[in-house]
Amino acid sequence: MPQTLRFGLDSFGDTAHTADGRRVSDAQTIRDIVAQARLADELGLYGFSLGEHHREDFAVSAPDTILAGIASVTQNLRLGTAVTILSTDDPVRVYERFATLQALADGRAEITVGRGSYLESFTLFGFDPADAFELFEERVDLFAKLLEQRPVTWRGSTRSGLNLQDVFPKLEQPLPLRYAVGGSPESAIKAAKLGAQLALSVISGDPIRFADYVQSYRDALKKFGHAPQFTSVHGPGFIDATDDDAIDYFWPMYDASYGRISRERGRPATGKDHFVNEVKTGALYVGSADTVAAKIARTVAALRINRFDFKYNAGPMTPQASLANIEAYATEVVPRVQRLMADAAA
Repeated sequence: MPQTLRFGLDSFGDTAHTADGRRVSDAQTIRDIVAQARLADELGLYGFSLGEHHREDFAVSAPDTILAGIASVTQNLRLGTAVTILSTDDPVRVYERFATLQALADGRAEITVGRGSYLESFTLFGFDPADAFELFEERVDLFAKLLEQRPVTWRGSTRSGLNLQDVFPKLEQPLPLRYAVGGSPESAIKAAKLGAQLALSVISGDPIRFADYVQSYRDALKKFGHAPQFTSVHGPGFIDATDDDAIDYFWPMYDASYGRISRERGRPATGKDHFVNEVKTGALYVGSADTVAAKIARTVAALRINRFDFKYNAGPMTPQASLANIEAYATEVVPRVQRLMADAAA
């Protein structure tokens, strides 16, 4: 496995707004996402991942379709999801779609699977959220078997069984499986048991607290006889000329996205003081290029990860702000992180 630190991007496909506050159409947001991925490819970033949501504030409900479009206009960018909600999808259909994407992208595709933290897909597709754990556990096991490229025999309680069933198209190159986890040690062990990459999503609190958690995943990989795998951290953020400028711009975007979800779920309001605390000591990578780079380097060193995925937009950001954030990350932050890590190693 390569040891070089990789730098990727994540987007949940938040529906963009214009500078004067008008909502951009979902169709235009999708086209803008393709342009953002093309810029990421031109700037030499490693990966681009799209989330899956089924609600009005996100334009991306079929990330694999958009990724297929991105594959046609990029050359080197690795294309994946963050996250495919396997709990409410059929593993066979997911395999078919991503095997097709892998062919179109000439080996650049990957998939991140997870239970999903939003409930809309459960009601939309006729599932009970109370069954989320059982649904995911069965379906991720079946999906892992399908990736082995052999006829599958499988029995479960959440879908019909399979008897020596072959699936198509066949993969010319393996499809990397990433396992999304947010805070459950059991999930890290499950990822290791499958031999999957660990994709750690930290959206609040100090990421450093997960150091033992990541180590338990590495220990479990050895226990189950798997080779070392990529470990990554996903973190949202925004880069501007100064820390204050970045905080002032990003706070309304954060409140419109993460704050809205908290209010919908009956949680305490995430006020600006909470937001600023997350910027200074928590999971948000917001500030000048120097500030953001130092915080990423700290996370990388403490968790010994080999991939960092920067969630570059949130809430009603303009397409222009998203493009500027990508460029600042690639041209200003990434070189600083690389220098900091090299200096630390020396």
